[in-house]
Amino acid sequence: MNAQSNESRWIGEKAPSTADMEAIANSAYEALPSRLRDHVDNVMIRITEFPDQDVLDELGIEGEFGLLGLYQGVSLDQKSLGDAAGAIDMIFLYRQPLLAYWCEMDETLDGLIRHVLIHEIGHHFGYSDADMDAIELGS
Repeated sequence: MNAQSNESRWIGEKAPSTADMEAIANSAYEALPSRLRDHVDNVMIRITEFPDQDVLDELGIEGEFGLLGLYQGVSLDQKSLGDAAGAIDMIFLYRQPLLAYWCEMDETLDGLIRHVLIHEIGHHFGYSDADMDAIELGS
């Protein structure tokens, strides 16, 4: 493919919208191994533009582009049957930081979203980063 036709394929294109990214996240979720997906039916996945400043402050992250996703809730390894029902566990995927990261790296957007989703679901299970890497490589 020559440079002219490669450049012209981007004319008129726009960055993926929140709805586009929700569709990508939903497809990535559906493609997860059942051993993960079967245990996260009660976790809500939300796409927002950026993390809240309170979240960044709590995590010690200085820039709003420094966080791609976040699991909020009580991980399964910390829950007990005697716990009172609390807020819904959520996974936030941050649209602008994901898009910025995607533009800088040699990775597909769906692959990046899948990676972040697996990582955040891993937090729901209380998995280590090594555990999540093994799940991602094996799925």
